Amino acid sequence: MSKGGVLFLLYPLLLLALVLNCQCEERKLHIVYMGNKPEGDASVASAHHSMLHKVLGSPSSAKESLVHSYGRSFNGFAAKLTKEEATKISGMQGVVSVIPNRQYKLHTTRSWNFLNLTVNKVGAPQESNVIIGLLDTGIWPEHPSFNDTGYGPPPAKWKGTCSANFTCSNKIIGARYYNSDGEYYETDIPSPRDSEGHGTHTSSTAGGNEVSNASYFGLAEGLARGGVPSARIAVYKVCWSFGCGLADILKAFDDAIADGVDIISVSLGGDEPDDYFDDPIAIGSFHAMRNGILTSNSAGNSGPFPVSASNVAPWSLTVAASTIDRKFVARLQLGNGLILTGISINNFDLNGTSYPLIWGGSAANYTIGSSSDYSKYCLPGAMSTDIVAGKIVFCEALYDGSGILLANGIGTIMADVLVVDPDFAFSFPLPATLISPEDGHKVLDYIRSTDYPTATIFVSDAWEDAMAPIVVSFSSRGPNAITPDILKPDITAPGVDILAGWSPIAPPSIYYDDKRSTLFNIISGTSMSCPHASGAAAYVKAVHPNWSPAAIKSALMTTAHVLDPRKQPDLEFAYGSGQINPVAARDPGLIFDISESDYINFLCKQGYNTSTLRLVTGDNSTCTSTTPGRAWDLNYPSFSLYVLDGQKISATFTRTVTNVGAANSTYTASVFMPTTISVTVAPSVLTFSSVGQTISFTVSVDGPSISQQPITSGAITWTDGNHVVRTPLAVYNYIPGAPYNLESDTSYTTPTKKTVFKSSSIYHKNGIMRHLKTRP
Repeated sequence: MSKGGVLFLLYPLLLLALVLNCQCEERKLHIVYMGNKPEGDASVASAHHSMLHKVLGSPSSAKESLVHSYGRSFNGFAAKLTKEEATKISGMQGVVSVIPNRQYKLHTTRSWNFLNLTVNKVGAPQESNVIIGLLDTGIWPEHPSFNDTGYGPPPAKWKGTCSANFTCSNKIIGARYYNSDGEYYETDIPSPRDSEGHGTHTSSTAGGNEVSNASYFGLAEGLARGGVPSARIAVYKVCWSFGCGLADILKAFDDAIADGVDIISVSLGGDEPDDYFDDPIAIGSFHAMRNGILTSNSAGNSGPFPVSASNVAPWSLTVAASTIDRKFVARLQLGNGLILTGISINNFDLNGTSYPLIWGGSAANYTIGSSSDYSKYCLPGAMSTDIVAGKIVFCEALYDGSGILLANGIGTIMADVLVVDPDFAFSFPLPATLISPEDGHKVLDYIRSTDYPTATIFVSDAWEDAMAPIVVSFSSRGPNAITPDILKPDITAPGVDILAGWSPIAPPSIYYDDKRSTLFNIISGTSMSCPHASGAAAYVKAVHPNWSPAAIKSALMTTAHVLDPRKQPDLEFAYGSGQINPVAARDPGLIFDISESDYINFLCKQGYNTSTLRLVTGDNSTCTSTTPGRAWDLNYPSFSLYVLDGQKISATFTRTVTNVGAANSTYTASVFMPTTISVTVAPSVLTFSSVGQTISFTVSVDGPSISQQPITSGAITWTDGNHVVRTPLAVYNYIPGAPYNLESDTSYTTPTKKTVFKSSSIYHKNGIMRHLKTRP
């Protein structure tokens, strides 16, 4: 054989050897956080480039690797690195942390009135000076909620800009977009324009104009508006159809702070909390706080599991989701006259016409290998078109309706053993309602006992919910996994069945391929409650422009509407201080203010060292005089006392209040707590002689040894006859850092059958539908 022939035969082996010995690991995006804003913005990018050059070995590789430089408000960059390169950079001088890029999830005709913030209480001239910055999926600029008729130019403080492919206005005064991965799916638009709907919904909830006759295909018709209709809006698009990149989130914070926003609204987050300086939202909101900007965060949609709240940094506002006094009910009537009530946002009108009714299990598509075990869930492709066409189908699972729609069915009645008592509604691409499992048995019995069963589904009615407000099941719960001495969530706000603006090119229902178009949609999530809190914060900021972020947060928390603990076994772990009360928050009487140095002291007690803190703060902060310990002296407007099993209840908290009410006023403390726990406030009477005067007090909590006990709570309330300043107190057993979700414990597994959603509607992206992906 010739030499060439030998080489030809050996070539595949040589190639395989090269592949096996290749050390070229794929570079992945990492965030390099370096703390405080450097001196001189012009040199920031070159300094970052120089660091990469040292590690990567060449200027061209460094240039290719660098994705974002953060330097307008704090210092850092995003770059594509191997694990080895990331490790080398993490050891370089000035680096606080190196964080692998991940994808975060996207976590109102009636809601603002429910909060007593009625139309006649908004519209003050100073409200148009407030700028709300939203990190989300963008915005639909032509939406009537953002019409700028009657608006003057942006406030003089504004330093933001608008992307070249997007037209801003005097309402939407800034719009940027970020996509560090450089990938776009079919529905993504590379501009600040919203193709998902989520960002338009949150923006209009927080600061949308008044729009008359708004509705979701005729449902919930009325006047839609944001909390502060005359506020300005700045949009930072960080979320796409596939998620929200950490590197982009941090860059958006960098820009929003430098642009001059007053409130930052962030309706997104991870599945569980991260260490503060490994979390871009905690990092960004820390620097926002340093610049006088309050960040409002969604608590997450991982409830009702305990210890599931995300975005728990003490310098940000963590918002749970609760119901309003309206729920959507879709009734059905069987051919025997029986009427059953289900939960659904159903706008399809069958005009009372009855259609043949079948069980999904009798309509299997055997050609593709389906069976009754699959078709009873009405999964896409599992259904026989020949059998389903023209019929209403009873399905034994809550799904998006696509299985029946694609099989040419008329509608669907669903019952799910995992959803016994739904407390929020979905919209579907066809007539649909979700009934209880018990009523599901009635429907199935009727089908099996009748020769020609029929049914009809009625358009949804809006019923008054006398039990509201109640924290919804999906809203993430405390305690705080990172710092259990800080009670989280802070507060709750409307987040269930909220009508607000929508992108006309986004799917209007739970089904990702729903081609209908609407300018308003009704959806649920802590993503919806967060902009309510953001709007409330903007409402307070308008009349108190010089208040600190902590002061605004304190005002919202101490004036909150107290929720009925009998309706919520999780107590403050579900609702924090209670439901926001924006009107009362403008005049709280007393505030618990917190300075940057207070937060530095808090971080020292949490174990952060001096060198790390100096990188973050850029000053001479030191932890040498601080001993690591409990966070009982952070001037927080709530009290959280975790106790290890077998320990006695014993703690002393220190707080300082600032008088922002009448100059001459006297506040008297009252304590509500179960009798087994002793609470002493000293002094119990605070007398002020001027506005801005501060007085300190202590709260001593004592009680017996406890083990494996859930939350017990009460409150300390200060009153002067005009103001009520309430701070909750929670006592409970907890081991710091304990896992929130025992389902993730690999030592305990249950055989499951997975059903996978194709693509994604907003409910799949924000995590609410997660528990529906696993069926027994």
